[in-house]
Amino acid sequence: MDGLQFFQQSAGDWKSLRTTHHLPFRRAETGGSDIHVEALDAQDSRISEICQMHEVDPATAVGGAFVSWDGAMEWDQEDEDHSGTSVFSLVPDENSPQKGKLLRERGYAEVVPVIGQYHIDHEEALVLITDYETMSINERFWFPHPDVRLRASTVKRFGGLSTATFCAEIRTDQAETSAEKTTTSEPISSFWGW
Repeated sequence: MDGLQFFQQSAGDWKSLRTTHHLPFRRAETGGSDIHVEALDAQDSRISEICQMHEVDPATAVGGAFVSWDGAMEWDQEDEDHSGTSVFSLVPDENSPQKGKLLRERGYAEVVPVIGQYHIDHEEALVLITDYETMSINERFWFPHPDVRLRASTVKRFGGLSTATFCAEIRTDQAETSAEKTTTSEPISSFWGW
């Protein structure tokens, strides 16, 4: 699997259940969100726009994704908004499609254009490392089942504060993915035991 195949497998609608541990305060909060992922091919104008924003040759991009989300966390104040959209553009290394750069016009932790470094690890999980001015984020995404995506992340703020998050994302659109075609048709409810 390469980075583009991972995004193609992620395409669809998801319900995300999340727990964030605020390590300095020894407290955790829960939340959730609805996520929509649309895979984009290399010819999509949004891919070339992101490349141009980062001064990267659009011809080096292989595609990416458009992602939208709408969610809430347990400790939210009235004016907090956990909704938005972002476009991701994948630019693999010349010698390996399993690693490269992930370009975004909007980061998750800071709303600024950002470039992360990704690679596919030995278990076919996508590992993404993104450095911002005030923090560094290390994320790992993987599929234990075609309709379940898991995500673990750590945020290290340069001022010393840090958080650790775990998300379970369950496909809600039941769109048939290429992975489903090659696996058993076991329903997701029996996978989780619900």
